[in-house]
Amino acid sequence: MYEKIDAYIQRLIRESTPDRTIWNVEKLREGKKGSWNYIDGCMMTALLSMAEITGNQDYFDFVEQFIDSYVLPDGTIRTYSPEKFNLDDINEGRVLLPLYRATGKEKYRLAADRLKHHLDTQPRTFEGNFWHKAIYPNQVWLDGIYMAQVFYALYQQEFGGGDASDILRQIQTVRDRMFDEEKKLYYHGYDASRTAFWADPVTGCSKSFWLRSIGWFSVALADLLEIVTGPAWETLAGIFRELMAGIAQYADEDTGMYYQVPDQGSREGNYLETSGSSMIAYAMLKGARLGVLEKEYAAKGQKTFSGIVEKNLSFTGDTLNLGGICLVAGLGPENNRRRDGSFEYYISEPVVENDAKGVAPFILCYTEMKRI
Repeated sequence: MYEKIDAYIQRLIRESTPDRTIWNVEKLREGKKGSWNYIDGCMMTALLSMAEITGNQDYFDFVEQFIDSYVLPDGTIRTYSPEKFNLDDINEGRVLLPLYRATGKEKYRLAADRLKHHLDTQPRTFEGNFWHKAIYPNQVWLDGIYMAQVFYALYQQEFGGGDASDILRQIQTVRDRMFDEEKKLYYHGYDASRTAFWADPVTGCSKSFWLRSIGWFSVALADLLEIVTGPAWETLAGIFRELMAGIAQYADEDTGMYYQVPDQGSREGNYLETSGSSMIAYAMLKGARLGVLEKEYAAKGQKTFSGIVEKNLSFTGDTLNLGGICLVAGLGPENNRRRDGSFEYYISEPVVENDAKGVAPFILCYTEMKRI
């Protein structure tokens, strides 16, 4: 099966260009050209991981050519709009650092500087956490921890400029405000102002739990624990261990996968979802490899990966397709009250094949499997 997965990844590359990636299903559906975005960023991160684990230069070359099409010689990033203060736009920047290290191209450093300036000027809640986007004032989403904090840590690692205290404070606030002590799960979003229509007026949290948001947070912590050093590391490790123990209790017994709304199990409409399951499996496998988690978590991650392959990796003729991927989910804004953070909302979003929000974490999980 590994050879078939390799061929699947290579097909995705072969059929994609910077202006039209077949793994960005949202843009394909809307008929839009490519842009600097977190979805492609996730895929570039996964492909760099493939380059590292396989030694196949084609993966690295594709990423370099892809990023080169967006980053101009002066570090300007084509299609990027910093005035939107969108944390999602930071994510693709994390590949700039390994590209700069490998090639020495100055434009990668200049582009990274631009994204770091974005973070330096990003609006914050009264507690010091980045707003998720300008259109979501005072809101902290689990997704944003992955989108911004890993780049933040990598930039500091590469160029200096501070310790991990700001990163740690923001994650600690997420732990304090968004963790449900009874369910041992994190809510998708938190509004520090308690004014968003979806926010609990007392806690500020959204109504229910969304698997992929917990997945983003899990991957962020697993990646940060490979980057961050010093006193912050042990605190992050404790939060990570608690997170993994909490989500593990919701694994489907047969497949090892997790449900779109994790605590609702087989409730009508709920389903075993690929992207979040891949993220959790990756985090468990990597956490065990780094020695942060007990070895039993590697076995849990392997079971989840195998469950995804068995349940949602399928053939159409001679072509592999990865299914069971929630296309998108969010909270608001005010003029989109359908996105209210309820169980009914999360199960209503489209389920698709081959979208990078599922494919990229699946590939990352695959590279961890290959390390065993």
